[in-house]
Amino acid sequence: MKNAIELKHLRKEYPTFVLDDLTFSLPSGCILGFIGENGAGKTTTIKAMLGLIEKTSGEVLLLGKPPHEEKSVMEEVGLVLDTGFFPQEMNALSLGKALSYVYRNWDKEAYSSYLLRFQIEPKKKIKNFSRGMTMKLSLAVALSHKAKLLILDEATSGLDPVARDDLLDILFEFIQEEEHSVFLSSHITGDLEKIADYVAFLHQGKLVFFGEKDVLLDTCGILKCTAQELEAVDPQYILGLLRHKFGVTALVKKYYLPKEFTVEQATLEDIMLYSIKGDKSGKVAL
Repeated sequence: MKNAIELKHLRKEYPTFVLDDLTFSLPSGCILGFIGENGAGKTTTIKAMLGLIEKTSGEVLLLGKPPHEEKSVMEEVGLVLDTGFFPQEMNALSLGKALSYVYRNWDKEAYSSYLLRFQIEPKKKIKNFSRGMTMKLSLAVALSHKAKLLILDEATSGLDPVARDDLLDILFEFIQEEEHSVFLSSHITGDLEKIADYVAFLHQGKLVFFGEKDVLLDTCGILKCTAQELEAVDPQYILGLLRHKFGVTALVKKYYLPKEFTVEQATLEDIMLYSIKGDKSGKVAL
């Protein structure tokens, strides 16, 4: 199986921030959930991947090609960024007409279908769109030029639960073709738990974890106990720890604990919280 995205030792240096040595790959036909707190470097990663900013070092391949050298690959990449990038005086109808001259594989019928599905008014000026409606328009564009890879930066932000669920359905439909893949950066980890095959977790510019989502969620658990009871747990199986007045809660490798302990299911949000705020942080080695 070839990879839709390959990052090899990607690095971007700023005076006050460093995106440091990112290495991971997204297999074709899969969805990658990209998570991390505000300022972790998610948008910087996406911009470096797309060639919108110059990387300091490392290698980026999209659909097997370096986008900064082979611009044609962007014909096959659909973008939904956290800030709209369409001319504000245009409407959806005039935008579609303009983009038909930009993309060789522009599908007018598909675009019209998505405008209808997303309830986008064709003649309403983009400057009057809400954030959620702008995201929907960006997605309609991304899906209308026969892209093989979708890259979405906070695409579910600003959408109501029904619209978010519809978006996830569309992404799931999209990857039913083996050559289609999705890179989805989102703060809404519950959405990623529903559809992501892989998860990459970024913290302060460093990759904390990359791997299969189901393996991560199956391996991690939340343990609630007293500080004294915690002493019975081998420290190497404690991934993050929060101390409270009446005890402790810990992110643990649940299959390595003594049988008398009861461990709750961990979520992606739990894993982020304990890895960032816990006493013990760093790479989640499973």
